[in-house]
Amino acid sequence: MWIEREISDLIKKLNAERPALLLTGARQTGKSSLLNHLFPKHSYVSLDVPLEARQASESGHFFLESHGTPLVIDEIQYAPELFRQIKIWIDQHRQVTGQYVMTGSQKFSLMKGVSESLAGRVSILNLHSLSVRELVKHFKTDLSAAQVLEWLVKGGYPEIYEHNLDHTRFFSDYLATYIERDVRQLINIRHVREFDQFMRLLAVRSGQIFSMSRIATDVGVSTHTIKSWIGVLEASNIIYLLKPYYQNFGKRIIKSPKLYFLDSGLLCYLANIQSIDRLGNNPLLGAFFETYAFGQLLRSLHNQGKADEIYYFRDKDGREVDFMIPEGNLLNLYECKWHDESGQRPKNINKLTHIFGEENINQITTITTTAKKIRIDEKFSVSNVVEL
Repeated sequence: MWIEREISDLIKKLNAERPALLLTGARQTGKSSLLNHLFPKHSYVSLDVPLEARQASESGHFFLESHGTPLVIDEIQYAPELFRQIKIWIDQHRQVTGQYVMTGSQKFSLMKGVSESLAGRVSILNLHSLSVRELVKHFKTDLSAAQVLEWLVKGGYPEIYEHNLDHTRFFSDYLATYIERDVRQLINIRHVREFDQFMRLLAVRSGQIFSMSRIATDVGVSTHTIKSWIGVLEASNIIYLLKPYYQNFGKRIIKSPKLYFLDSGLLCYLANIQSIDRLGNNPLLGAFFETYAFGQLLRSLHNQGKADEIYYFRDKDGREVDFMIPEGNLLNLYECKWHDESGQRPKNINKLTHIFGEENINQITTITTTAKKIRIDEKFSVSNVVEL
């Protein structure tokens, strides 16, 4: 059962325009399956295979010659030395497009290799787990509150839906594999139990201001260790630290990031919420729905190949808005409400208009689960998550 991905047309377009393309994203988001689906005639090699990775690292020129082009190279972070050989090949065949399509699950190490070797030669895209729009289109269903709860708990990893897997079993295996492979490769982790506790503590703080020192105290490790662990989760596309929007607003603006998990199913599993009933009656529902809405905004931008220029705003007087997306000199504001039948502009937004200036606000949107798209005035609308 194949689920169409919104980013597919963009991948094909950029592959036709550039010599190389790199698709990053967390493990199991469907990178390899998507590229093999889009480019069935390409040769394929996975550097997950130790022998292939070693050959690519030690004899990159021979490796590329033996596989030929066009070529899909899976999990290229296991042989970053290969970037230099790919650069040499591209420079020798500069007018040829669509020759190397690569995937990687560790974006920080990948970005270093790309910036050093393939700058100006490669298009970089991000693939997340399934979006609400992709699920709605595939299952041809209405987006009720109950449906949102189900998908929020199950998350968006394609394998869960394609093979009708038990999501709790999937995430149990996913975490075991993730810690054994990716985490141990990126850092010499000795505190496996503490790392597991750390991830679970992060889960119940998703959608909140992130305090490194508080987490360090709760886990019982140093802030240096927490910083290292956060870096690993960011590099592996598990979490996202959302920066505040604080330019030109003085010292009263809160400048710590907010933390979000990028897949709600993994988030719920770590928080020990494994059913719709447990989530629907949980005090964390509002924060988890905000996390879910953030994930849909980010997917919408990345599926269009746009930069993730999203921020939040909060000052020390409590004036805040969940998300802000600049558009030129104007601002688009987004506020999340699990249930909102009022159809009215959120009260907290009214407190912000004199800070930003009414003339600088392009659009105000309440993201909710129940309302249809309503336009109250020329700046305010109500949208459910599928319309992001």
